[in-house]
Amino acid sequence: MSSKRCRYAVLAILSAGFFAVACPPVAVELSSAGVALYAGSTTALAAETAKSQPIQSLADLNQAFVRIAETATPSVVTIYTETRIDRPSPFFSGPFAEFFNMPKQQGGNGQKEVRHGLGSGVIVSSDGYILTNNHVIDGADTISIMTSDNRRIPAKVVGSDPRTDIAVVKVQATGLKPIVIGDSDRLKVGEWVLAIGSPMRENLARTVTHGIVSAKGRANVGLADYEDFIQTDAAINPGNSGGALININGELVGINTAIASRTGGFEGVGFAVPSKMADKVLNELVKNGKVSRGYLGITIQDIDENLAKGLNLREREGALVGTVVDRGPAAKAGIRTGDVVLEFNGRKVSSSVELRNAIAMQSPGSTATLVINRDGVSRTVPVRLEALPDKPGATTGQTTKSEGNVLGFTASALDGQTAEQMQKKPDPRRVVVTGVLGSSPADRAGLKPGDVVLSIDKRPVASFAAFSEAIKGKKRGDMLLLLVERGWSRIYLAFNL
Repeated sequence: MSSKRCRYAVLAILSAGFFAVACPPVAVELSSAGVALYAGSTTALAAETAKSQPIQSLADLNQAFVRIAETATPSVVTIYTETRIDRPSPFFSGPFAEFFNMPKQQGGNGQKEVRHGLGSGVIVSSDGYILTNNHVIDGADTISIMTSDNRRIPAKVVGSDPRTDIAVVKVQATGLKPIVIGDSDRLKVGEWVLAIGSPMRENLARTVTHGIVSAKGRANVGLADYEDFIQTDAAINPGNSGGALININGELVGINTAIASRTGGFEGVGFAVPSKMADKVLNELVKNGKVSRGYLGITIQDIDENLAKGLNLREREGALVGTVVDRGPAAKAGIRTGDVVLEFNGRKVSSSVELRNAIAMQSPGSTATLVINRDGVSRTVPVRLEALPDKPGATTGQTTKSEGNVLGFTASALDGQTAEQMQKKPDPRRVVVTGVLGSSPADRAGLKPGDVVLSIDKRPVASFAAFSEAIKGKKRGDMLLLLVERGWSRIYLAFNL
C-alpha cells in the first residue's frame, strides 16, 4: 500500500491488496438533493428503529448499536480490482536499455503482472449504483463486488471525480439493499458513528467499528483538491476505503477515505468524505458522466492576526481576495484584490477552504450573493458563476536593488540581468524579491524569491522608485503588508519587521 509521509506521520489511503496494490496516496461540492434521487424508495428503517425505543440502560444502548449494524451492513460491499501491468524483461530495462539504445519504459517481455486490490463500497440505489473512492478503482482493468449474501458480481465504472476522490460503479443485480443517505451538514462533533468496510483482507469483510465524530471540515490534508473531511476515531484500516460512515440513525454520513498513521494502520485519526459532497458527485456522475462546479475567478486566503492588523480589520473573519482573474465572473461583478468575503449566499465565511467548497458546490450559470468588506465598508455583490475550467487561467499583474537587513528580504527591478537569473520576462517597472533571509519574519510569513511585489501597505508598487519610497523609514517592529504575485496567483503577506 502506498502512503504519503508528512514528517513522522503517514497519511494512508485505505486500500489493501492480496499481492500488490496500485493505490498511491493522494477529497466537491454537492447538491443537497443528492442520492435521494436513487434512495427515494428506501424506507428509513434505521432511523425508525433507532428512534422507536428510548435508550434507558446500557443494554438498550447495546441493542441500538446492534440494530444499526444489522440495518446498514447489507448495504456495504467489498470491491475487488485487477490491474495488469507489463512485466519488464531484465535484459531490456534498466541499464541494459541504454546499451541497446532503447527507452527504459520499453523492453517488456510480453508478460503481464496482475495486481489485485481490495476496497469497499456502499450501495446507494436498488438498481445497482455503488459509491466508493476514486483511488479504489483508479486504473483497474476489471472490477467486481461481493455482496453481504456472498454474491460476486462484475462492476463497471460509471464515472469518477479525482478532485473529491469519489467514484461510482454499477452492477446488474436484483435484491440489493440501498443505504439511507443522511445529511452530513447536521452531523455534530461528539456524535457516535459506525464505520463499516473490508479492512486488511477478504475474510474481514463488513467489519463494524464505532467511535465519535472527532472534527468536521478538515482540509489541507493532501488527499484531494476539494477537502471537507469528517474526522473520526472509529477504527478504520487499509481496505476500508470507500466504505460507510454511519450515524446512530443508520444513515450514511460519510465515505471512509484515509487515515493518518505512523505505521499505515489504525491510530485513531480517520477521514471520510461527507455524504453531502459524495451525494452531489454521485448524481452528477450518473446524470452527466462528469462533475460541473461553480467558478468565481478569484484566489483567496485565510486572514491571520497580522493580516487583520495590516488591513485594519476589526476581526479575523472572512476570506481575503488575492488574484481576480481578468474577465472572470468576479471581475465582471466588480470584486477587487483586497476585498474580504464575509458571506456567501447568506452563510458566514469562516475560512478560505469553506468558501472555495461553497463556490464549487454551486451550478455554473447560477447567481451567488456575496457580502464583502472593502476598506471598512460592507456591500452586497451578486455574481453570475461560470463553469470551473480544467486549468486556471493566467492573469496579468503589476509586478532593482534594495538593502534588506531591516526588511528581511532583498528586491530588485526586473531588468534584463535579474530577469534572466529569476527566469522571468524582463520588465524594469516590476519589482521582484531576489532573496529572503532565513528565519526572518518575511521568511516565516512565507515570502519567497521570485515573488513580484505589487503593493506595500496598500500603496501600489509600479516601479522600484515606488518600492523604495514605500519602505523608506521602516524600522524594526513596524508592520509590513505586502501583496505579491506568485505564478498566476496574488497573495497577501503581513509581518512585523
